Amino acid sequence: MNVLAGRRAVITGGGTGIGLACARRLAAEGVETVLMGRDLDRLREAAGGIEAASAIRCDVTDDDSVKAAFEAAGAVDILVNNAGIVSAAAFHRTSMADWQRIQAVNVEGLVRCSQAVVGSMTRADYARIINIASIAGLRGGAYVAPYVASKHAVVGLTKSLSLEYAQTRMTVNAVCPGYVETEIVENSIANIMEKTGRTRDQALAELTKTNPQGRLIQVEEVAEAVAWLCSPLSGSVSGQAIAISGGAV
Repeated sequence: MNVLAGRRAVITGGGTGIGLACARRLAAEGVETVLMGRDLDRLREAAGGIEAASAIRCDVTDDDSVKAAFEAAGAVDILVNNAGIVSAAAFHRTSMADWQRIQAVNVEGLVRCSQAVVGSMTRADYARIINIASIAGLRGGAYVAPYVASKHAVVGLTKSLSLEYAQTRMTVNAVCPGYVETEIVENSIANIMEKTGRTRDQALAELTKTNPQGRLIQVEEVAEAVAWLCSPLSGSVSGQAIAISGGAV
């Protein structure tokens, strides 16, 4: 019998990529998954292929939307803060609006969702918050300063919350992948091609060279780390920023 059977997980940005892979992996452990995001049609399509999954529209940048979504979700044992965005530009050409847009999703959204569940989680016999960060949260990166800053904030928040709630049964960890084969990375490849005139293979090589293994990370690899952090046997693991990067960090 799966030890996580009957638990409920909310996964933000759950309709595609890492979020969807996490939902599928946790469902395999008997977890009821609630996929949240802004595109309800996409969420419903994704949830339709997962046993005991449901879809709830949630804009993590909006207080009322988050409140309504988590009220609809009910009791939550596991929160995977996966919703995130990125854009690339030289720092001196990055507008304050672009800067704030990225922080609003990647940082403030994570705060809203975490605050929506932390009260009940600290009283529970089991609770997990897992933040999908990035190796950008462990080192710098040119042309993506707002994203790097946001992911450093995620790692910092993870460490702070793990200490603040260490006397409860809730753990808080971050997973920090390198470039993962997702829609976001495909957009990055297209951006490199457009701005530099490189071919797709050349643009892909620019990204994979950051991984000592010379490849993109697969979403299932990230989901496996998340599943491990959800295990009751990982109860002593908290405040960690786990790199999944082929040894890059």
